[in-house]
Amino acid sequence: MKKIAAIGGGISIYLALAIYLGWNVRIWLISWLPDMNAWLFWGAWMVIAFSFFIGRFGHRWLAFSIIGSYWFAFFQYGLLLFPLANVLSLLVDWPQEAMLIGNGIAVLMAGIFLAGSYLAYSPVVREVEILVEHGPAETLHIVVGSDFHLGVLSGKRHLKRFVDKANGLKPDVALLAGDLVDDDPIWYARYGMQEEMERLNAPLGVYGVLGNHEYYGRKIPLLVRLMESSGVRILRDETILVANRFYLTGREDRTNGKRHGLDLLAPEKTLPWIVMDHTPSDLKKPVQLGADFHVSGHTHRGQMWPNSLITRKVFELDYGHRKIGKTHFLVSSGFGFWGPPIRIGSRSELWSIKMKFEKAM
Repeated sequence: MKKIAAIGGGISIYLALAIYLGWNVRIWLISWLPDMNAWLFWGAWMVIAFSFFIGRFGHRWLAFSIIGSYWFAFFQYGLLLFPLANVLSLLVDWPQEAMLIGNGIAVLMAGIFLAGSYLAYSPVVREVEILVEHGPAETLHIVVGSDFHLGVLSGKRHLKRFVDKANGLKPDVALLAGDLVDDDPIWYARYGMQEEMERLNAPLGVYGVLGNHEYYGRKIPLLVRLMESSGVRILRDETILVANRFYLTGREDRTNGKRHGLDLLAPEKTLPWIVMDHTPSDLKKPVQLGADFHVSGHTHRGQMWPNSLITRKVFELDYGHRKIGKTHFLVSSGFGFWGPPIRIGSRSELWSIKMKFEKAM
């Protein structure tokens, strides 16, 4: 009963907020379309507000999933901007000035969507050099990507951007740190994304791990088969020796409550040790066990500001490179996106890592 009550309370709050946003939009639209039908507006508005959930009924409802993805961005920034517009409207005396405020909010919202779309679909390469003890004299060049969320909105063209940029860097090895698909891998197969992934060229191999969204999709065996056929080896709680140059550990995502502890996966360290774990939930254990490089994603750096203020509080390291003890950590904001194809305060990215080696003192 408590769970049902909590769900009902959540739906009620969400509905109230959606009505609040709709009320603001309708007032603004009436200034342009005074004869607008109220019933038609509210019917369409409720469909939009619940479109993401409608899209969860199945693949035939794909259009609603797309609408719902954009709705989440509108919902977030509407709740930030509309109260400001309401307060400003109370401070002016003339309807014309209130209308100008509404027009200004509409222009600002459009700007957010345009800028956010550009930042989501225009990836950049971040570069960093790290120094590690005990290793071959030859520098190891690593390309890291995470959180592709490959599906309908983060599709084949966006994957092509990653592959083109990664191949242009000529890496030795490529690491894909989880959330490769957006829940269901069927779109990866249906839209022919394998053709692009197969082009990813790294002489020492392309390796990936599972993220939380692979578990949400509940089609992990299919996902693993698709990735293997695309040239991506998925590591699931296993440590391998790559070309006698370094050890690579790929962890199950923490969504899997039965995943192994990192101590069970640690090699006898005679060579550099790299760990991939989708979620940067524990930075202490890799340091204690002597990992040299730990790669994660998951946080998206909040994806849309001000969400980054939350990720900074939740994670010890929510973005970027940091060295703790002798362990280098990297958390990427991701190449794709979840929900709306919009990034504000973050950007689609891949990382180029030059791992250099020195003798222990």
